[in-house]
Formats: sequence, C-alpha cells, structure tokens
Amino acid sequence: MKPDSSQPLPRREFIGGMMALGSAALASQMPAQSPPKESILGPILGHSDETSAMVWMRAPSAGEFTLEVTAEPGGTPQLLKQTASEKDDLCVHWQVKDLQPATRHRYRILSDGKEIASDATQVLSTAPKADVPAKVRMVISSCAKEDEGSRAVWKRMAAENPDAVLLIGDTPYIDSTELEVQTQRHQAFAAVPEYQELLRSRPCWWTWDDHDFAGNDSSGLAAGKENSRLVFTRYRPQATHGDGAEGIYTSFRRGPVEVFVLDTRWFSMTGPSFASSHKPTMLGQKQWEWLQKSLLASTAPFKLLACGVIWDDKENTESDDWGTYKHELTAIQKFIGEHKIPGVILMGGDIHASRVLRYPTKKVVGYDLVQFIASPIHGKTIPTLNVYNPDLVRSAVEPHVFLLVEADSTVSPPAFNATLINKAGEHVFSYHLTADELQPKA
Repeated sequence: MKPDSSQPLPRREFIGGMMALGSAALASQMPAQSPPKESILGPILGHSDETSAMVWMRAPSAGEFTLEVTAEPGGTPQLLKQTASEKDDLCVHWQVKDLQPATRHRYRILSDGKEIASDATQVLSTAPKADVPAKVRMVISSCAKEDEGSRAVWKRMAAENPDAVLLIGDTPYIDSTELEVQTQRHQAFAAVPEYQELLRSRPCWWTWDDHDFAGNDSSGLAAGKENSRLVFTRYRPQATHGDGAEGIYTSFRRGPVEVFVLDTRWFSMTGPSFASSHKPTMLGQKQWEWLQKSLLASTAPFKLLACGVIWDDKENTESDDWGTYKHELTAIQKFIGEHKIPGVILMGGDIHASRVLRYPTKKVVGYDLVQFIASPIHGKTIPTLNVYNPDLVRSAVEPHVFLLVEADSTVSPPAFNATLINKAGEHVFSYHLTADELQPKA
C-alpha cells in the first residue's frame, strides 16, 4: 500500500447505489509512548477453541505468575504457573486446556498469592461444538494507531458485544525490522486501555501487513524479518505461528465460521511459486500445503480466507496485492472448484477504503467468490484506491470503521451478514449471503 500520508476525507463516498452522507471531523492524532516498564500490559485473550484458551500478559517484572481460571457457576479453579523473563520481554502466555465447550469462565492473575490482575470483565468463553448449530458475532478490521479515533473504534467494537476479534494487518504501524523498534511499538499498541478492555473478555487473532512486518510494500526479502516475527510471537497469543519456525499463519473456528488467517508477507518473493516456477511466490510452499489440507478438513458452513492485502481488484492501481500473484490466486480458485469446497469468502484490508466485490467465478469455483475489504480503524482514508470495478457491489471511503460479521447456522440455509460500522455506531453498508449461494454448482 502507498505510504500512510494521505489526507483524511471528512465525508463518505459510496459506489454501487450507496448514498453520500456527511461525516464528523476526524479525531486528532495522539503520540505513541512506551508504557512504564513496571506496568502490567493486559491481560488479553488470544486463541480460543472448544476446550482451550490462551491468556497473555506483559508482566511488571521478572518472576513467577499464576493464572487462575474458574468455570461458572461454581467450578473448581484451575491454576497455571508461568515465568516472566527479560529474554522474552516479560511476555507471558498461558494455554488453558481441558475446558468444556460453550462455557463461561472467570480468570485472574496472581503473584506471590496476591491478585495483580482481577476485574469483573476478565471472562473467557470457549467456542461451541463445531457440529452444533450456533450464532457468532465477529468484528474484523485493519490499519490502527494509538490515536483517539482508533480508541473510539475499540470501544464501539466492544459495544457490539462480539464473540471474537480479527485484526488483519498494520496493527500497529512500525516500518522497521529493528528489534528495539518492533518491541517499543508493540508495547505502545498493547498499552492502549480501550484495546485491552476489548480483548480482556474476547479472543483475538492477528496477522500482519506491510507496515507491521517491515515497511511499506515490503516482501519476504526484507532484512531483519526474523525480529518482526519474534516480537509478533511474543505479543500475539496464537495457538500456532506458521510452521513454528517460519511465517505466522494460523486458523480458528467459532460456530459456523472457520477463519484461515494467512501470512502474505513472510514468504513473498522468496522463491518460485508452487503455481508457476517462472513466477514468484506469495504464500510459499509450506503455507500452500497447510491451506489445502485445512480447507479439505473444514466442515464449517463459512470458510473465511483472511489476509492483510486485498484480493484481485481488477481496476485498482495498487500493485502490492493478490493481483501481483494472480497465478497463486488462480491456483486457490481451481483447488476450491476441483474439490467442490463450499462456503469460501475472501477478506482483505490495507487500502484505507472499504469495499465488497462479487466475482463471476462460477466456471472455476462453482459459485461467485465474494471479497470484503475492511479499512481503516484510524482516520486516514485513500479515496484514490476506491476505484471503479465491474464486480464492485458496495463501497465506502470512511474513517474509523470495522466489519461486524454475523453468521447463523441455526437457520436454513445458514446465513452470513457483514455490516460496516463506524466509531459512532452508524451502519455504513451491509451485505448478506447464504450458504446456498456458496454451494458449488455443476
């Protein structure tokens, strides 16, 4: 994406029959500051599934800390000890196992038997069983700072009472692979009170885009990318980070939605593509094999392929996206079609404009693929990237936004609805799909 230097657009621009509306003035920017070393960052929740959950904290000092988790009502407390050390920047990850599906738990953190983090909002809830009809609410967006507008979005997200949060890149802006800079920026981002409050009781998953990976439009050839990955793994409590040595891709399921969180930076430009030996890769061979295996195994009515960059957007002037790796996008589409995989939906961010595109892919995939683009959480929009496209069905140049995704498998056919919401709680646009629309046709 182009450098984040565009001017805020104090109005909305809609394409596809949407109406132009006024907008309030943008919030002022706030300088990022590192938190005091002795302060606690968190706790926040990371990966969660039917029987386990992850809790993260950056401790105030080195030492042993205990996480206490108690099922409601009246469960037996489960105690887990972890040690915070300077070599890990005092970041602590607890993985709580042997939990019951669809169960609410209280948790608190102790040091030397004394509470250091205990709040009424410290609640973790496990996912419902995959084969049980359920409803899920998930908020998704990209491009956030530590400014007033972004903090207002975190509050609005919490007000929507989501079951899960997905952040797909440029969260935060770093533009460096130096270990010290990466660490300072992640600390400052994690110190935002509204961000902590949102994730204190809601599991979150993350991927990176260019500005939090290395720099604008950066690829896997970026020097020092190992530092970026090291700090990401310290501050992002995910069950898996790529293959354990490279990349940060992961996946999770919540109710009727399974999300495959792709890494479109680490492997890009590092070798020949699995789809064409004469062209560069984006996903890399290992991630491609993981994605194929994961899609084949998924039983979710809706399968969300989420990444920081946008997917194919024919008329866009942006070159740092899937359009540059058309050969791998085509390979994904052919794989979905050949194996008759239903329910695939695309999700991207990055471009500081929000869009919905519906592609005529029935011949290859068996149904039309739909892409949602959600950006930005902060206040700077890029109107020039909100271009005409024959496949465009919704569009808005709007600051401080996120998608609220609501999926429901208790109805027939299962329903998927995505609504773009701004920091004031206004519904900018919506788009609705059913599982029947995402079934392969002969």
